[in-house]
Amino acid sequence: MPEFITTFINEYLVSYVLKIILAILVLIIGFAIAKWLGNKLSKSKMLAKADPNTQNLIGNIVKTAVRVVVILTVVMILGVPQSAVIAVLGSCGLAIGLALQGGLSNIAAGIVIMICKPFQVGDFIIAGDISGVVQEIGLFYTKITSPDNLGVTVPNTTLSGATVTNLSSEETRRVDFDLNVGYNTDIELVRKVLLAVAQSNNLVLKDPASEVFVHQHGQYALGVKLRVWVKPADYWTVYFDMWEDVKVAFDKFGIQIPYQVINVNVDNTND
Repeated sequence: MPEFITTFINEYLVSYVLKIILAILVLIIGFAIAKWLGNKLSKSKMLAKADPNTQNLIGNIVKTAVRVVVILTVVMILGVPQSAVIAVLGSCGLAIGLALQGGLSNIAAGIVIMICKPFQVGDFIIAGDISGVVQEIGLFYTKITSPDNLGVTVPNTTLSGATVTNLSSEETRRVDFDLNVGYNTDIELVRKVLLAVAQSNNLVLKDPASEVFVHQHGQYALGVKLRVWVKPADYWTVYFDMWEDVKVAFDKFGIQIPYQVINVNVDNTND
């Protein structure tokens, strides 16, 4: 065999084959370690009290960081100059950053939501014209199920920049009922009837106590307000049930609900 072929095999071919094999081994082992480390960290005792979304977020960040280090190590093993690697990474980072400005904003907003926790999975929230139960808080989007059972995917920047009302953050919620009764109605009777209706509903809480008071002198009727307290999950059930129960009770005790009547007189007199 010619000497130059032997030299080429010994000095170049064998060397590159060994580098490629080593690079493959480092890539396989490194990616396996990244996966194991990310999963281990997300399930560690240190994050035991964190919500599942935060655990998954930290685990994914660790996986990605380790994989980037592994890829850089493989590139170095293959003999690619560091200056070239840095230049390529810089160019890619700039291009990706410009292309994903909105996406990066959503990631930042998602991290803020997970850290500050204005709401969590399972909470019922209202943000502008968006309302529903939070199903998942992701890096880019938050998934919400609306009251009419529609899946809504909302960018995190929309929620982080909006005023969010969390209806599930407190243990109790107040339900208000605005009612009208005639001026000649016995107010004490109205109060007793409304409080009895509230007490008969098993979902209405005894503490805080329900209350009834006059809140308005209207043009045609007296405004009466009934306030009851419920668990957040029972709000709509109590709301609809009470309207029906109040109407039945008012009819039973002869309490009139005033309404405007228009009398039309027809003059049949011939000219």
